[in-house]
Amino acid sequence: MTIHWCGTGLSAIPGLRRLLENGHDVTVWNRTVAKAEEAVGDLTKNIRAFSMEAVAEAVSAGDVVVSMLPADQHVPLAEMCLGKDAHFVSSSYIAPEMAALDAAAKNKDLCFVNEVGLDPGIDHLMAHWLMADYKASDAFDAENELSFISYCGGVPKHENPFRYKFSWSPLGVLKALRSPSKSILDGKEFNAARPWDALSSYTAPLPTPEAFEVYPNRDSLPFMAEYGFEKDWNVKQFVRGTLRLNGWAEAWGDVFKEIETLEGAAGDARLKEMSDQFWAENSYDEGEPDRVIMCVGFKAEKDGQPVWHKTYTMDAWGDERGTAMARLVSIPVSLAIEAVLDERIPTGVSAAPSQADLVNDWLDVVDDLAQHLGVVTH
Repeated sequence: MTIHWCGTGLSAIPGLRRLLENGHDVTVWNRTVAKAEEAVGDLTKNIRAFSMEAVAEAVSAGDVVVSMLPADQHVPLAEMCLGKDAHFVSSSYIAPEMAALDAAAKNKDLCFVNEVGLDPGIDHLMAHWLMADYKASDAFDAENELSFISYCGGVPKHENPFRYKFSWSPLGVLKALRSPSKSILDGKEFNAARPWDALSSYTAPLPTPEAFEVYPNRDSLPFMAEYGFEKDWNVKQFVRGTLRLNGWAEAWGDVFKEIETLEGAAGDARLKEMSDQFWAENSYDEGEPDRVIMCVGFKAEKDGQPVWHKTYTMDAWGDERGTAMARLVSIPVSLAIEAVLDERIPTGVSAAPSQADLVNDWLDVVDDLAQHLGVVTH
């Protein structure tokens, strides 16, 4: 069985190199062959120019196709996999069009695994671990009042006036700032049109506690079922969000104001201009360390008093192995590919696994990737 790894951008390389070093049969596909050769040419000569047609021609039944390409390429590649009886893996969120392929994939005994990067990915593993631990505890009671938070952010290890640096094109970050979010706050659905409408402070229980600015992103509500929350449970808070350095909102104030005014094609063109400017002014310098912080917390209360409260925390930064972001996105992807090959993943469209053996195995690997990983009992 061949792994067809499509895309060798900055966040793809450590996981791809791990698969090659582990002796897997990998065909590497990239739009620019020279860039892929620069990244992994010391490990393989099996590097080809990416096109949907070329990949489709090369794929055989039982192969695994990996998309580290822009999000709009995932569904076309997955649909191609259906026709070729091949498995599919990506680190991205499951789009409705991907979810719609579930029955067809199950019917063909195929695994279409998504959400196995950093966020989404490692955060799911932490959430599943916490839920299993809580359900197994003496404190578990369906009547408890529950609070769940999941915050992740990539920030510069050495702080700068802009309070942020970009690992890749800023366009995705800017577009996300225009997106509404849904979460649960004070027991009710909380909708925010823009991140800065829902900004709050969060003290991360790292070995040295540290305060950050946080805000909800996307629609958190579907993940309640994903993490095993029952419909009749009493949920006071449930939020998945983004973490930023203190001072970020102030440093970005003018950016927020301008984004509010942008509309239509002219607005999209201006976003692209802003993206190019930010990339020129605030991208990482060669060898400059990035930093990734993740905190997933779960609290149960009875009669207003905490009866169970734990937070899974991670702090990682760039080192001689490269950037923290690249390690934490791509190496979990490589673990998912191996789990598919080992038939440890259920068929159909799925996100990061919830079964205890895989959760524990993968978190053990994450422990080696991060400078700090641990569970805090409050």
